[in-house]
Amino acid sequence: MIDIPSRPTLRSRPIIAPRVRLVPLDEADAPAMWEAVEASRPSLQPWLPWIPWQDSVASSQQFAEASAADWDAGRSLRFAIRARGTDQFLGVVGLENCVDMHRNAELGYWLRHDATGKGLMTEAAAACLELGFRALGFHRVRVAAATDNHPSLRVIARLGFRFEGVAREAEWCDGRWLDHATFALLESEWKWPG
Repeated sequence: MIDIPSRPTLRSRPIIAPRVRLVPLDEADAPAMWEAVEASRPSLQPWLPWIPWQDSVASSQQFAEASAADWDAGRSLRFAIRARGTDQFLGVVGLENCVDMHRNAELGYWLRHDATGKGLMTEAAAACLELGFRALGFHRVRVAAATDNHPSLRVIARLGFRFEGVAREAEWCDGRWLDHATFALLESEWKWPG
């Protein structure tokens, strides 16, 4: 069984990594999330099909509320990524589609454009995986990225995921079909990158 801590518990004691901290995403994050999406729309929209529907602070508020409900129901654990020191909202990382019976989930993430290329997503995703494998008892985590989304594929490689195949035309995004490279990582294979 996966023992998921409450959002208030982890908001009061966030997950700390060297340069970022992770706190459960909730309604208080909506304005900062909207600003991050809006500032990064050109770099996010080619890879994330939900970007066109993030068209106002209200839509970010709805997503944050749904994220809180998903956490409370044990469906998905989404974290706001915040910079240590400045507390700037950098993006979201999470364990999506959690299946308690099989102890598995999917890793999902995005980062604001001006924070990319610095290793911050690798650090945030590693902290999320550490929680999932070491504290919560997940057995397997899957992840997928478009076959031509090279920055995301580099994050996946640095985290130690193993390639499992290509899902052809897996997602309609930004007016085109994306093929997804699919990967997985078992708890026995997990180790902090670096």
